Amino acid sequence: MSNHHEVSSPSHFQELLSADLNRVSVLNFWAEWAEPCKQMNAVTFELAKKYPSILFLQIEAEAQADIAESFDIEAVPSLILLRGHTLLQRISGADAPALTAAVSKYAITSSVNPQSRTSLPPAKASDTAMDVDGSSEDLDTRMTKLMNQSKVVLFMKGTPDAPRCGFSRRITGLLQEQKVDFTHFDILSDEDVRQGLKKRNDWPTFPQLIINGEFVGGLDIVQEMVENGEFAQSLAV
Repeated sequence: MSNHHEVSSPSHFQELLSADLNRVSVLNFWAEWAEPCKQMNAVTFELAKKYPSILFLQIEAEAQADIAESFDIEAVPSLILLRGHTLLQRISGADAPALTAAVSKYAITSSVNPQSRTSLPPAKASDTAMDVDGSSEDLDTRMTKLMNQSKVVLFMKGTPDAPRCGFSRRITGLLQEQKVDFTHFDILSDEDVRQGLKKRNDWPTFPQLIINGEFVGGLDIVQEMVENGEFAQSLAV
């Protein structure tokens, strides 16, 4: 029986995962439009041939949104290693060496001490993060500077050339179609700014578009503004 499967539905996913609750599984969340995913898809295919005892599941993140959401997938490629239903390791981005090392580790280790989701280490703080005392004021200053670095600023996941989520890809394309010059900031590179902007703009998701230092909205709002002509008006101010 093959150890490499393309997941077609949540029920299919549960069926594959529950067949052996002691088996190590690699969940590869990918998207057709994301170039880095092509590399990781190839890597997982080769690893599946090398390690037949490990289950490799290809999961198209946007097509299987319920599964992606259950694992807090916010960008692709993202890879999750499980033993049964227990989280072993999470790998973000096209980090083939990290994936290869992890697969090798869990393939040859008969007993591991898996991490639960609640015991994962916190996200790495920005190198420029401040101590608790005074951090709010300093972060506000940094966010203000970022929001005013040009007339139009897009806070997105990834970059315009290599977006890390479908919404960031679509809003980038929308801005390019409108021939808008804009500056971008990858919020995945700075957890402080990422969390800070959610509170400052009272908007829980990304991308976030800023015009003249003011929050405009996410993809749906910007798309609606383009369709009714408000977007061109906001740029003319």
